[in-house]
Amino acid sequence: MIKAGFDNDKYLKTQSEHIRKRIAEFGGKLYLEFGGKLYDDFHASRVLPGFKPDSKLKMLLQMKEQVEVVIVINASHIEKNKLRGDLGITYDMDTLRLIDIFRGIGLYVGSVVMTCYNGQAQAKAFQKRLEGLGVKVYRHYAIEGYPSNISKVVSDEGYGKNEYIETSRELVVITAPGPGSGKMATCLSQLYHEHKRGIAAGYAKFETFPIWNLPLNHPVNLAYEAATADLNDVNMIDPFHLEAYGKTTVNYNRDVEIFPVVTAMLETIYGKCPYKSPTDMGVNMAGNCIFDDNAVRKASCDEIIRRYYTALCDLRKGKAEEETVYKLELLMKKAGVTVNDRKVIAPCLEKAALTGLPAAAIELSDGRIVTGKTSDLLGSSSALLLNALKALAGLDDELHLISPETIQPIQHLKVDHLGNRNPRLHTDEVLIALSICAVVNPDAEKAMEQLGNLRGCEVHSSVILSQIDEKIFKRLGVNLTCEPNFKSSKE
Repeated sequence: MIKAGFDNDKYLKTQSEHIRKRIAEFGGKLYLEFGGKLYDDFHASRVLPGFKPDSKLKMLLQMKEQVEVVIVINASHIEKNKLRGDLGITYDMDTLRLIDIFRGIGLYVGSVVMTCYNGQAQAKAFQKRLEGLGVKVYRHYAIEGYPSNISKVVSDEGYGKNEYIETSRELVVITAPGPGSGKMATCLSQLYHEHKRGIAAGYAKFETFPIWNLPLNHPVNLAYEAATADLNDVNMIDPFHLEAYGKTTVNYNRDVEIFPVVTAMLETIYGKCPYKSPTDMGVNMAGNCIFDDNAVRKASCDEIIRRYYTALCDLRKGKAEEETVYKLELLMKKAGVTVNDRKVIAPCLEKAALTGLPAAAIELSDGRIVTGKTSDLLGSSSALLLNALKALAGLDDELHLISPETIQPIQHLKVDHLGNRNPRLHTDEVLIALSICAVVNPDAEKAMEQLGNLRGCEVHSSVILSQIDEKIFKRLGVNLTCEPNFKSSKE
Protein backbone atom coordinates (compact mmCIF):
# COMPACT_ATOMS: atom_id res chain seq x y z
CA MET A 1 0.00 0.00 0.00
CA ILE A 2 1.10 3.58 -0.68
CA LYS A 3 1.74 5.05 2.75
CA ALA A 4 0.28 8.48 3.41
CA GLY A 5 2.57 11.11 4.88
CA PHE A 6 0.63 14.35 4.35
CA ASP A 7 -2.41 15.60 6.30
CA ASN A 8 -4.67 17.09 3.64
CA ASP A 9 -7.39 18.21 6.06
CA LYS A 10 -4.86 20.09 8.17
CA TYR A 11 -3.50 21.67 5.00
CA LEU A 12 -6.91 22.97 3.91
CA LYS A 13 -7.50 24.50 7.35
CA THR A 14 -4.08 26.01 8.08
CA GLN A 15 -3.49 27.28 4.54
CA SER A 16 -6.75 29.22 4.36
CA GLU A 17 -6.19 30.61 7.87
CA HIS A 18 -2.69 31.80 6.93
CA ILE A 19 -3.93 33.55 3.80
CA ARG A 20 -6.70 35.29 5.76
CA LYS A 21 -4.07 36.51 8.21
CA ARG A 22 -1.97 37.90 5.35
CA ILE A 23 -5.01 39.72 3.92
CA ALA A 24 -5.56 41.39 7.31
CA GLU A 25 -1.90 42.44 7.52
CA PHE A 26 -2.31 44.50 4.34
CA GLY A 27 -5.50 46.22 5.40
CA GLY A 28 -8.06 44.01 3.73
CA LYS A 29 -6.92 43.34 0.16
CA LEU A 30 -4.31 40.93 -1.16
CA TYR A 31 -3.07 40.09 -4.65
CA LEU A 32 -1.91 36.48 -4.44
CA GLU A 33 0.32 35.24 -7.26
CA PHE A 34 -0.35 31.52 -7.69
CA GLY A 35 2.66 29.67 -9.04
CA GLY A 36 2.45 26.13 -10.41
CA LYS A 37 -0.83 24.38 -10.99
CA LEU A 38 -3.88 25.66 -9.18
CA TYR A 39 -5.89 22.77 -10.62
CA ASP A 40 -4.87 19.09 -10.84
CA ASP A 41 -1.49 19.28 -9.07
CA PHE A 42 -0.51 15.65 -9.62
CA HIS A 43 3.17 16.29 -8.90
CA ALA A 44 2.28 17.40 -5.37
CA SER A 45 0.01 14.38 -4.88
CA ARG A 46 2.84 12.04 -5.91
CA VAL A 47 5.58 13.50 -3.71
CA LEU A 48 3.29 14.30 -0.76
CA PRO A 49 1.17 11.13 -0.46
CA GLY A 50 -2.11 12.23 1.05
CA PHE A 51 -2.17 15.55 -0.83
CA LYS A 52 -5.20 15.66 -3.13
CA PRO A 53 -4.66 17.01 -6.67
CA ASP A 54 -7.46 19.55 -6.18
CA SER A 55 -6.40 20.61 -2.66
CA LYS A 56 -5.55 24.18 -3.61
CA LEU A 57 -8.94 24.67 -5.20
CA LYS A 58 -10.69 23.20 -2.16
CA MET A 59 -8.67 25.50 0.07
CA LEU A 60 -9.86 28.52 -1.93
CA LEU A 61 -13.43 27.23 -1.80
CA GLN A 62 -13.26 27.45 1.99
CA MET A 63 -13.04 31.21 1.53
CA LYS A 64 -14.80 31.54 -1.84
CA GLU A 65 -16.89 34.57 -0.79
CA GLN A 66 -13.61 36.48 -0.43
CA VAL A 67 -11.96 35.14 -3.61
CA GLU A 68 -11.79 36.62 -7.09
CA VAL A 69 -9.78 34.87 -9.79
CA VAL A 70 -7.92 36.80 -12.48
CA ILE A 71 -6.35 34.76 -15.29
CA VAL A 72 -3.26 36.17 -16.96
CA ILE A 73 -2.16 35.22 -20.48
CA ASN A 74 0.73 36.61 -22.50
CA ALA A 75 -0.54 38.01 -25.81
CA SER A 76 2.57 36.76 -27.62
CA HIS A 77 1.75 33.23 -26.42
CA ILE A 78 -1.67 33.57 -28.05
CA GLU A 79 -0.03 34.72 -31.29
CA LYS A 80 2.44 31.83 -31.25
CA ASN A 81 -0.19 29.21 -30.34
CA LYS A 82 1.91 28.19 -27.34
CA LEU A 83 0.95 24.74 -26.04
CA ARG A 84 0.58 23.29 -22.57
CA GLY A 85 2.77 20.21 -22.88
CA ASP A 86 0.80 18.12 -20.39
CA LEU A 87 -2.57 18.76 -22.04
CA GLY A 88 -1.61 19.41 -25.64
CA ILE A 89 -3.84 22.49 -25.91
CA THR A 90 -2.99 26.13 -26.58
CA TYR A 91 -2.77 28.65 -23.75
CA ASP A 92 -5.85 30.53 -24.99
CA MET A 93 -7.91 27.32 -25.04
CA ASP A 94 -6.62 26.46 -21.57
CA THR A 95 -7.72 29.89 -20.38
CA LEU A 96 -11.25 29.07 -21.50
CA ARG A 97 -10.96 25.66 -19.84
CA LEU A 98 -9.84 27.22 -16.55
CA ILE A 99 -12.70 29.73 -16.62
CA ASP A 100 -15.19 26.87 -16.99
CA ILE A 101 -13.53 24.84 -14.21
CA PHE A 102 -13.37 27.73 -11.73
CA ARG A 103 -16.92 28.85 -12.42
CA GLY A 104 -18.16 25.27 -12.34
CA ILE A 105 -17.01 24.81 -8.74
CA GLY A 106 -18.28 28.16 -7.55
CA LEU A 107 -15.21 30.44 -7.77
CA TYR A 108 -15.76 33.94 -9.13
CA VAL A 109 -13.65 34.68 -12.24
CA GLY A 110 -13.46 38.45 -12.45
CA SER A 111 -11.46 38.95 -15.62
CA VAL A 112 -8.68 37.97 -18.00
CA VAL A 113 -5.55 40.09 -18.44
CA MET A 114 -3.54 39.98 -21.66
CA THR A 115 0.07 40.98 -20.95
CA CYS A 116 2.71 42.17 -23.45
CA TYR A 117 -0.16 43.37 -25.60
CA ASN A 118 0.72 45.32 -28.74
CA GLY A 119 -2.31 44.76 -30.93
CA GLN A 120 -1.55 41.19 -32.04
CA ALA A 121 -4.29 39.99 -34.39
CA GLN A 122 -4.95 36.72 -32.57
CA ALA A 123 -4.97 38.49 -29.21
CA LYS A 124 -7.60 40.90 -30.52
CA ALA A 125 -9.68 37.98 -31.75
CA PHE A 126 -9.34 36.23 -28.38
CA GLN A 127 -10.41 39.37 -26.53
CA LYS A 128 -13.50 39.59 -28.74
CA ARG A 129 -14.28 35.93 -28.05
CA LEU A 130 -13.92 36.38 -24.28
CA GLU A 131 -16.07 39.50 -24.24
CA GLY A 132 -18.67 37.61 -26.26
CA LEU A 133 -18.75 35.12 -23.39
CA GLY A 134 -19.26 37.89 -20.88
CA VAL A 135 -15.66 37.92 -19.58
CA LYS A 136 -14.00 41.26 -18.85
CA VAL A 137 -10.63 41.69 -20.59
CA TYR A 138 -7.81 44.07 -19.64
CA ARG A 139 -4.63 44.86 -21.54
CA HIS A 140 -1.17 45.30 -20.10
CA TYR A 141 1.77 46.40 -22.20
CA ALA A 142 5.45 45.62 -22.50
CA ILE A 143 7.57 48.16 -20.61
CA GLU A 144 10.94 49.13 -22.00
CA GLY A 145 13.73 48.20 -19.57
CA TYR A 146 11.52 45.87 -17.49
CA PRO A 147 12.27 44.90 -14.78
CA SER A 148 15.58 46.68 -14.15
CA ASN A 149 14.60 50.27 -15.02
CA ILE A 150 12.64 50.81 -11.80
CA SER A 151 11.98 54.53 -12.32
CA LYS A 152 10.43 53.80 -15.72
CA VAL A 153 8.56 50.64 -14.67
CA VAL A 154 6.98 52.19 -11.55
CA SER A 155 5.69 55.32 -13.24
CA ASP A 156 2.81 56.59 -15.36
CA GLU A 157 4.87 55.57 -18.41
CA GLY A 158 5.24 52.02 -17.10
CA TYR A 159 2.63 50.39 -14.88
CA GLY A 160 0.56 53.54 -15.25
CA LYS A 161 -0.14 52.75 -18.93
CA ASN A 162 -1.64 49.38 -18.04
CA GLU A 163 -5.39 49.19 -17.78
CA TYR A 164 -6.55 49.12 -14.16
CA ILE A 165 -8.26 45.82 -13.31
CA GLU A 166 -11.56 46.42 -11.54
CA THR A 167 -11.74 43.93 -8.65
CA SER A 168 -14.33 43.56 -5.92
CA ARG A 169 -13.07 40.87 -3.53
CA GLU A 170 -10.52 40.82 -0.68
CA LEU A 171 -8.38 38.04 -2.16
CA VAL A 172 -7.47 38.40 -5.82
CA VAL A 173 -5.89 35.16 -7.04
CA ILE A 174 -3.63 35.75 -10.03
CA THR A 175 -3.15 32.55 -12.02
CA ALA A 176 -2.19 31.61 -15.58
CA PRO A 177 -2.20 28.71 -18.05
CA GLY A 178 1.59 28.46 -17.89
CA PRO A 179 4.93 30.12 -17.06
CA GLY A 180 6.00 33.42 -18.58
CA SER A 181 2.46 34.79 -18.54
CA GLY A 182 3.28 37.84 -16.39
CA LYS A 183 1.58 37.06 -13.08
CA MET A 184 4.02 38.98 -10.87
CA ALA A 185 4.01 42.02 -13.16
CA THR A 186 0.20 42.00 -13.08
CA CYS A 187 0.19 41.96 -9.27
CA LEU A 188 2.71 44.80 -8.98
CA SER A 189 0.92 46.84 -11.65
CA GLN A 190 -2.27 46.57 -9.63
CA LEU A 191 -0.48 47.65 -6.44
CA TYR A 192 0.71 50.76 -8.29
CA HIS A 193 -2.81 51.61 -9.42
CA GLU A 194 -4.40 50.81 -6.04
CA HIS A 195 -1.86 53.01 -4.25
CA LYS A 196 -2.62 55.92 -6.57
CA ARG A 197 -6.30 55.48 -5.71
CA GLY A 198 -5.57 55.40 -1.96
CA ILE A 199 -6.62 51.74 -1.64
CA ALA A 200 -4.63 49.60 0.82
CA ALA A 201 -3.51 46.36 -0.89
CA GLY A 202 -0.65 43.90 -0.63
CA TYR A 203 1.15 41.23 -2.60
CA ALA A 204 2.06 37.67 -1.68
CA LYS A 205 3.23 34.60 -3.53
CA PHE A 206 1.90 31.05 -3.36
CA GLU A 207 4.40 28.42 -4.49
CA THR A 208 4.04 24.85 -3.23
CA PHE A 209 7.63 23.98 -4.14
CA PRO A 210 10.32 24.15 -3.04
CA ILE A 211 8.98 23.79 0.49
CA TRP A 212 10.69 26.59 2.40
CA ASN A 213 10.88 24.90 5.80
CA LEU A 214 12.35 21.58 4.59
CA PRO A 215 16.12 21.13 4.15
CA LEU A 216 17.65 22.13 0.83
CA ASN A 217 18.44 18.54 -0.16
CA HIS A 218 15.29 16.96 1.24
CA PRO A 219 13.92 14.57 -1.42
CA VAL A 220 10.70 16.63 -1.70
CA ASN A 221 12.72 19.67 -2.75
CA LEU A 222 15.03 17.59 -4.96
CA ALA A 223 11.92 16.18 -6.68
CA TYR A 224 10.88 19.76 -7.50
CA GLU A 225 14.28 20.34 -9.12
CA ALA A 226 13.79 17.11 -11.05
CA ALA A 227 10.40 18.30 -12.29
CA THR A 228 11.92 21.56 -13.56
CA ALA A 229 15.29 20.18 -14.68
CA ASP A 230 14.72 21.39 -18.24
CA LEU A 231 14.05 24.95 -16.99
CA ASN A 232 17.34 25.18 -15.06
CA ASP A 233 15.52 26.03 -11.84
CA VAL A 234 17.74 25.46 -8.82
CA ASN A 235 16.77 25.31 -5.15
CA MET A 236 18.94 27.46 -2.92
CA ILE A 237 19.21 28.83 0.58
CA ASP A 238 17.42 32.16 0.79
CA PRO A 239 20.34 34.52 1.56
CA PHE A 240 18.05 37.45 2.37
CA HIS A 241 16.15 35.45 4.99
CA LEU A 242 19.37 34.13 6.51
CA GLU A 243 20.78 37.65 6.81
CA ALA A 244 17.57 39.16 8.18
CA TYR A 245 16.62 36.45 10.69
CA GLY A 246 19.58 34.11 11.02
CA LYS A 247 17.34 31.24 9.89
CA THR A 248 17.91 28.84 6.99
CA THR A 249 15.02 28.56 4.54
CA VAL A 250 14.77 27.28 0.99
CA ASN A 251 13.66 29.16 -2.08
CA TYR A 252 14.52 28.87 -5.75
CA ASN A 253 16.89 30.84 -7.89
CA ARG A 254 14.46 32.95 -9.88
CA ASP A 255 12.67 34.32 -6.80
CA VAL A 256 16.00 35.04 -5.10
CA GLU A 257 17.37 36.76 -8.21
CA ILE A 258 14.29 38.96 -8.73
CA PHE A 259 13.83 39.89 -5.05
CA PRO A 260 16.02 43.05 -5.10
CA VAL A 261 13.98 44.30 -8.06
CA VAL A 262 10.68 43.49 -6.34
CA THR A 263 11.94 45.20 -3.17
CA ALA A 264 12.83 48.34 -5.12
CA MET A 265 9.43 48.36 -6.84
CA LEU A 266 7.54 47.97 -3.55
CA GLU A 267 9.66 50.70 -1.96
CA THR A 268 8.81 53.00 -4.85
CA ILE A 269 5.10 52.24 -4.49
CA TYR A 270 4.78 52.17 -0.67
CA GLY A 271 7.86 54.04 0.54
CA LYS A 272 9.16 50.83 2.10
CA CYS A 273 9.11 47.09 1.34
CA PRO A 274 6.97 44.98 3.70
CA TYR A 275 9.19 41.94 3.14
CA LYS A 276 12.79 41.20 4.12
CA SER A 277 13.17 38.06 1.99
CA PRO A 278 11.58 36.01 -0.80
CA THR A 279 10.53 33.52 1.89
CA ASP A 280 8.60 36.31 3.63
CA MET A 281 6.58 36.83 0.44
CA GLY A 282 5.36 33.23 0.44
CA VAL A 283 2.28 31.87 2.18
CA ASN A 284 2.78 28.13 1.62
CA MET A 285 2.01 25.95 4.66
CA ALA A 286 2.50 22.50 3.07
CA GLY A 287 5.67 21.77 5.05
CA ASN A 288 3.70 22.05 8.31
CA CYS A 289 1.29 19.32 7.20
CA ILE A 290 3.80 16.46 6.71
CA PHE A 291 3.29 13.90 9.48
CA ASP A 292 5.44 11.03 8.12
CA ASP A 293 8.76 12.24 6.78
CA ASN A 294 9.87 8.76 5.69
CA ALA A 295 6.74 8.32 3.56
CA VAL A 296 7.22 11.58 1.68
CA ARG A 297 10.96 10.91 1.30
CA LYS A 298 10.24 7.57 -0.37
CA ALA A 299 7.52 9.02 -2.60
CA SER A 300 9.81 11.86 -3.66
CA CYS A 301 12.72 9.52 -4.41
CA ASP A 302 10.37 7.45 -6.58
CA GLU A 303 9.39 10.63 -8.43
CA ILE A 304 13.02 11.57 -9.11
CA ILE A 305 13.66 8.16 -10.71
CA ARG A 306 10.50 8.51 -12.82
CA ARG A 307 11.61 11.97 -13.98
CA TYR A 308 14.98 10.50 -14.92
CA TYR A 309 13.37 7.88 -17.17
CA THR A 310 11.10 10.51 -18.70
CA ALA A 311 14.16 12.58 -19.58
CA LEU A 312 15.92 9.53 -21.08
CA CYS A 313 12.92 8.84 -23.31
CA ASP A 314 12.57 12.50 -24.27
CA LEU A 315 16.26 12.54 -25.20
CA ARG A 316 15.72 9.45 -27.38
CA LYS A 317 12.78 11.21 -29.06
CA GLY A 318 14.83 14.35 -29.65
CA LYS A 319 12.71 16.39 -27.22
CA ALA A 320 15.31 16.93 -24.47
CA GLU A 321 18.95 17.84 -24.00
CA GLU A 322 21.70 15.68 -22.50
CA GLU A 323 22.24 18.32 -19.83
CA THR A 324 18.78 17.57 -18.43
CA VAL A 325 19.66 13.89 -18.09
CA TYR A 326 22.97 14.76 -16.41
CA LYS A 327 21.20 17.04 -13.94
CA LEU A 328 18.72 14.28 -13.05
CA GLU A 329 21.56 11.80 -12.55
CA LEU A 330 23.09 14.27 -10.10
CA LEU A 331 19.77 14.69 -8.29
CA MET A 332 19.48 10.91 -7.95
CA LYS A 333 22.91 10.84 -6.34
CA LYS A 334 21.93 13.63 -3.95
CA ALA A 335 18.80 11.67 -3.01
CA GLY A 336 20.84 8.47 -2.58
CA VAL A 337 18.81 6.41 -5.06
CA THR A 338 19.51 4.39 -8.20
CA VAL A 339 17.27 2.83 -10.85
CA ASN A 340 17.53 -0.42 -8.89
CA ASP A 341 15.29 1.16 -6.26
CA ARG A 342 12.40 1.04 -8.74
CA LYS A 343 11.14 -2.49 -8.13
CA VAL A 344 9.34 -2.96 -11.44
CA ILE A 345 12.40 -2.45 -13.64
CA ALA A 346 14.24 -5.73 -13.04
CA PRO A 347 11.19 -8.02 -13.56
CA CYS A 348 10.28 -6.10 -16.70
CA LEU A 349 13.74 -6.43 -18.23
CA GLU A 350 13.99 -10.10 -17.22
CA LYS A 351 10.71 -10.86 -19.00
CA ALA A 352 11.85 -8.95 -22.10
CA ALA A 353 15.18 -10.82 -22.16
CA LEU A 354 13.41 -14.17 -21.72
CA THR A 355 10.91 -13.62 -24.54
CA GLY A 356 13.04 -11.49 -26.85
CA LEU A 357 10.06 -9.14 -27.23
CA PRO A 358 8.74 -6.03 -25.43
CA ALA A 359 7.52 -6.66 -21.88
CA ALA A 360 6.12 -4.69 -18.97
CA ALA A 361 5.77 -5.04 -15.21
CA ILE A 362 3.50 -3.48 -12.58
CA GLU A 363 3.86 -3.18 -8.81
CA LEU A 364 0.41 -3.45 -7.24
CA SER A 365 -0.53 -1.53 -4.11
CA ASP A 366 0.13 -4.62 -1.94
CA GLY A 367 3.67 -5.00 -3.32
CA ARG A 368 2.99 -7.87 -5.73
CA ILE A 369 4.78 -7.69 -9.08
CA VAL A 370 2.85 -8.74 -12.20
CA THR A 371 4.34 -8.92 -15.70
CA GLY A 372 3.00 -8.89 -19.24
CA LYS A 373 4.59 -10.14 -22.45
CA THR A 374 4.01 -9.57 -26.15
CA SER A 375 1.91 -12.20 -27.97
CA ASP A 376 0.26 -12.57 -31.36
CA LEU A 377 -2.94 -11.10 -29.93
CA LEU A 378 -1.82 -8.52 -27.39
CA GLY A 379 0.94 -6.01 -26.89
CA SER A 380 2.83 -6.19 -23.62
CA SER A 381 0.94 -3.24 -22.07
CA SER A 382 -2.42 -4.82 -22.88
CA ALA A 383 -1.32 -8.18 -21.51
CA LEU A 384 0.00 -6.49 -18.38
CA LEU A 385 -3.28 -4.68 -17.85
CA LEU A 386 -5.32 -7.87 -18.06
CA ASN A 387 -2.89 -9.79 -15.84
CA ALA A 388 -2.96 -7.04 -13.22
CA LEU A 389 -6.76 -6.97 -13.17
CA LYS A 390 -6.87 -10.76 -12.79
CA ALA A 391 -4.42 -10.58 -9.88
CA LEU A 392 -6.44 -7.87 -8.16
CA ALA A 393 -9.70 -9.78 -8.68
CA GLY A 394 -8.20 -13.04 -7.39
CA LEU A 395 -8.70 -14.80 -10.73
CA ASP A 396 -6.50 -17.55 -12.16
CA ASP A 397 -3.61 -16.21 -14.21
CA GLU A 398 -4.33 -18.72 -17.01
CA LEU A 399 -7.93 -17.55 -17.36
CA HIS A 400 -8.87 -15.85 -20.65
CA LEU A 401 -10.91 -12.77 -19.80
CA ILE A 402 -11.27 -12.02 -23.51
CA SER A 403 -11.52 -15.01 -25.82
CA PRO A 404 -9.29 -15.18 -28.92
CA GLU A 405 -12.52 -15.35 -30.96
CA THR A 406 -13.38 -11.86 -29.67
CA ILE A 407 -9.92 -10.41 -30.35
CA GLN A 408 -9.51 -11.72 -33.89
CA PRO A 409 -12.37 -9.72 -35.46
CA ILE A 410 -10.93 -6.55 -33.89
CA GLN A 411 -7.54 -7.38 -35.43
CA HIS A 412 -9.24 -7.95 -38.80
CA LEU A 413 -10.85 -4.53 -38.55
CA LYS A 414 -7.55 -2.85 -37.60
CA VAL A 415 -5.40 -4.41 -40.31
CA ASP A 416 -7.73 -5.03 -43.22
CA HIS A 417 -10.01 -2.03 -42.97
CA LEU A 418 -8.25 0.68 -40.95
CA GLY A 419 -4.78 0.16 -42.41
CA ASN A 420 -2.88 -0.56 -39.18
CA ARG A 421 0.32 -2.57 -39.54
CA ASN A 422 0.30 -3.82 -35.96
CA PRO A 423 -2.55 -6.29 -35.35
CA ARG A 424 -2.03 -6.48 -31.58
CA LEU A 425 -4.59 -4.74 -29.40
CA HIS A 426 -3.69 -1.50 -27.64
CA THR A 427 -4.80 -0.92 -24.07
CA ASP A 428 -7.84 1.15 -25.08
CA GLU A 429 -9.02 -1.60 -27.42
CA VAL A 430 -8.50 -4.24 -24.73
CA LEU A 431 -10.56 -2.26 -22.23
CA ILE A 432 -13.41 -1.85 -24.71
CA ALA A 433 -13.32 -5.59 -25.48
CA LEU A 434 -13.21 -6.39 -21.76
CA SER A 435 -16.20 -4.15 -21.05
CA ILE A 436 -18.20 -5.92 -23.77
CA CYS A 437 -17.26 -9.33 -22.38
CA ALA A 438 -18.24 -8.18 -18.88
CA VAL A 439 -21.88 -8.11 -19.97
CA VAL A 440 -22.01 -11.92 -20.14
CA ASN A 441 -18.82 -13.00 -18.33
CA PRO A 442 -18.84 -12.60 -14.51
CA ASP A 443 -15.04 -12.95 -14.36
CA ALA A 444 -14.59 -10.13 -16.86
CA GLU A 445 -16.98 -8.04 -14.78
CA LYS A 446 -14.92 -8.75 -11.63
CA ALA A 447 -11.78 -7.68 -13.47
CA MET A 448 -13.41 -4.46 -14.71
CA GLU A 449 -14.35 -3.56 -11.14
CA GLN A 450 -10.65 -3.53 -10.21
CA LEU A 451 -9.67 -0.71 -12.60
CA GLY A 452 -9.86 1.88 -9.82
CA ASN A 453 -7.33 -0.10 -7.77
CA LEU A 454 -4.65 0.51 -10.40
CA ARG A 455 -4.40 4.18 -9.39
CA GLY A 456 -1.01 4.91 -7.86
CA CYS A 457 0.55 1.65 -9.07
CA GLU A 458 4.01 1.65 -10.68
CA VAL A 459 4.58 0.37 -14.25
CA HIS A 460 7.74 -0.05 -16.30
CA SER A 461 7.96 -0.94 -19.99
CA SER A 462 11.00 -2.30 -21.83
CA VAL A 463 10.17 0.00 -24.78
CA ILE A 464 8.73 3.45 -25.35
CA LEU A 465 4.97 3.05 -25.52
CA SER A 466 2.59 4.46 -28.10
CA GLN A 467 0.76 7.67 -27.23
CA ILE A 468 -2.45 5.63 -26.94
CA ASP A 469 -1.04 3.32 -24.28
CA GLU A 470 0.62 6.22 -22.44
CA LYS A 471 -2.68 8.11 -22.26
CA ILE A 472 -4.59 5.08 -20.99
CA PHE A 473 -2.09 4.50 -18.18
CA LYS A 474 -2.25 8.21 -17.32
CA ARG A 475 -6.06 8.14 -17.19
CA LEU A 476 -5.90 5.11 -14.92
CA GLY A 477 -3.60 7.03 -12.57
CA VAL A 478 -0.66 4.66 -13.12
CA ASN A 479 2.90 5.97 -12.72
CA LEU A 480 4.65 4.89 -15.93
CA THR A 481 8.31 4.73 -16.89
CA CYS A 482 9.88 3.28 -20.04
CA GLU A 483 13.29 2.19 -21.22
CA PRO A 484 14.55 4.63 -23.88
CA ASN A 485 14.13 2.09 -26.69
CA PHE A 486 11.72 2.10 -29.62
CA LYS A 487 9.85 -1.01 -30.67
CA SER A 488 11.12 -2.55 -33.89
CA SER A 489 8.84 -2.47 -36.91
CA LYS A 490 8.37 -6.25 -36.61
CA GLU A 491 6.98 -6.07 -33.08
